[in-house]
Amino acid sequence: MRRLPPIALAATLATLAGCVSTGTYEKKESEAKQLRQSWEDESAKRAVCESRIADTTKQLDALTADANALRDQIRANEGTLSQKESELRASRDKGAECQALVDELSKSKKKLEAAKAELEKKSGEYEQLAGALRGEIDAGRVELTELRGRTSVKMKDKILFASGSATIGAEGKVALRKVADALRLLQGKLVRVEGHTDNLPTNPGGAFPTNWELSTARALAVLRFMQESGVDPTRLSAAGFGEFQPISANDSTEGRSLNRRIEIILVPLEGAAAIPAPKVPAPAAKPATKT
Repeated sequence: MRRLPPIALAATLATLAGCVSTGTYEKKESEAKQLRQSWEDESAKRAVCESRIADTTKQLDALTADANALRDQIRANEGTLSQKESELRASRDKGAECQALVDELSKSKKKLEAAKAELEKKSGEYEQLAGALRGEIDAGRVELTELRGRTSVKMKDKILFASGSATIGAEGKVALRKVADALRLLQGKLVRVEGHTDNLPTNPGGAFPTNWELSTARALAVLRFMQESGVDPTRLSAAGFGEFQPISANDSTEGRSLNRRIEIILVPLEGAAAIPAPKVPAPAAKPATKT
């Protein structure tokens, strides 16, 4: 049922007033007041509801704005987190690379320290041997060299042997005994005696048909003498190389003299396969005979 506004209601009541009795009028007037009061109460309630709706709408708008701002902040934080994760992975990778480099440098340092210690040991052994043979070195009877861990005591054949002979002479025995005394003091070394000749041929009908036999016989003679002088025979070996490892050209008296030699090679026990002496090609032409 549609309600009439208070003014319209009053006009209606005034119109009716002329047609009804006083009691009826008062009754209707009371009803009209109740209706007006009810309408006013409902209007007040409606105003309160509208105000609450307006406040709620404002709060909802504020919450929506806050939610949008929070969502934007979350997106920004996710981007920052992804960047930090990438940086952390890159840093971890660099850290692994750096650690690998540090480990490699540490290994290299240890190798260098070991090599340095070995070099100092070899230098000490060389100095010890050089000191023991100083007199023979100064007299030119012995030449001492060291190359890539291989120490060589070199002696010219004329000091040890007569031409074409494998018998050690008196002067040679004196020099060899001093070498043997020095070698007895060195531990952890193999001693290899090498015999070398020039390219002059031997007498085919003699005791040494070729330079192979002569160089080998001389190396064995030196080996036996060193054993007799107290060098541990388990450390000894001998080899003859004939004319095939010259250290000088054989086209001169001086060159052939250098090639006729006994070399006593010292190598560590773990390096028994010693590096051979450098080769110098011999000339094609050979003199007719050895004197």
